[in-house]
Amino acid sequence: MVYAKALIAGFLATLIFHQGLFMLFYLGGMVPVAPFNLTPVPPFGVPSVISLAFFGGLWGIVLWLILGRMAGVGFWLGHVLIGAIGPTAVAMLVVFPLKGLDVSAQTWVGGLILNGFWGLGVAIFMRLMGARVPSAA
Repeated sequence: MVYAKALIAGFLATLIFHQGLFMLFYLGGMVPVAPFNLTPVPPFGVPSVISLAFFGGLWGIVLWLILGRMAGVGFWLGHVLIGAIGPTAVAMLVVFPLKGLDVSAQTWVGGLILNGFWGLGVAIFMRLMGARVPSAA
């Protein structure tokens, strides 16, 4: 059950935190591409933002597996740091090159900020859904 919550938390954090911050970047002229991309992606033709949110959900499970037993500041900071580093490294080192997208210092920094904020969102949603963490000893 907790893995389902982590999937949902990652999915929602993608739509609200990641894409919400991306919208602010877009409105501020810092990125040329609009958030909430509805372009269908293969192989199933789902909107790009839904595909992104699904993978955000899978990453939410990864975060729970790594950080689910942490409490206090470690829980929150861990979600921000691992949320920033893990998905950004995979995106910059695997996904962007496979898609032929440029990787630059700007994409790294932007990814770290967006995904760190996403990680915070995952932690918040896990708490809102009542995910239990061991109490500090």
